[in-house]
Amino acid sequence: MHLVSFDIFRTLGFPDTTVLKPEQLLGHKELLSEADWVLFPEYWQLNALVYGLNCRVFPSEASYRIGHDKVEMTRAFQTVAPEHTPWTMIEANGPQERDLIWDAMALPFVAKLAKASMGEGVWLIESRDDWRRYCERTSVLYAQEYLPIDRDVRVVVVGDRVLTAYWRTQAEQGFYNNVARGGQVDTSPVPAVATELALRLARELGVDHAGFDIALVDGYPFVLEFNRLFGNQGLDQGSDLKDAILEYLQRQSCPQDPDGPTEPTPLWPIAV
Repeated sequence: MHLVSFDIFRTLGFPDTTVLKPEQLLGHKELLSEADWVLFPEYWQLNALVYGLNCRVFPSEASYRIGHDKVEMTRAFQTVAPEHTPWTMIEANGPQERDLIWDAMALPFVAKLAKASMGEGVWLIESRDDWRRYCERTSVLYAQEYLPIDRDVRVVVVGDRVLTAYWRTQAEQGFYNNVARGGQVDTSPVPAVATELALRLARELGVDHAGFDIALVDGYPFVLEFNRLFGNQGLDQGSDLKDAILEYLQRQSCPQDPDGPTEPTPLWPIAV
């Protein structure tokens, strides 16, 4: 199995792997088209690789497309698991839409930019001034109900299984659970409902490399978002992540009979 990687740090120690810089794409078209898998390309490379060179990419195309934009991500969640998606309003940024959301949402509520990660681009809206400042920063209005939590669960899905799951407790300044914003990793046991929801979403949406953020309100799970490129702060040290990726790619590379096993053809007529 020959691999081409565009991210040297995420594929350290991968066997039979050629590492390229993203800007080298057009100079190595034959190498890329002949590779079994192309690993961790940049988002802007996706169309050229998938449609121009017919490459198989990891993470999956769905991981890229859905994970690139919180608006599209939330709409995907609302489609496959509306009962586990916090109430969210998404509107164009116009005066009427601003008033519509402000009148509909109970305070406090959460507002987000469509494209941000690590807790950036997320506001807790507690006043009209907060809402005005947010509206001045975005072209699309994204408002979501505030969930009364002081921690959430990060569920890491690789391939078609959960690699690990852990709690992220709230930062000292409050509101943010992101480790990058001061949240802390807590390795206490995670309820199965959180990992089951993340795995269900990953499988139904075709996402195969993601850190899902799951909130639990009185034990009931809600999906907040997922990050295609998650941090490693909560992962065990060692080669678990690498081994999980390689094992999944190997299984996906093996030919599979779409019709499943068939009954053997009898060598003579069977009496009935």
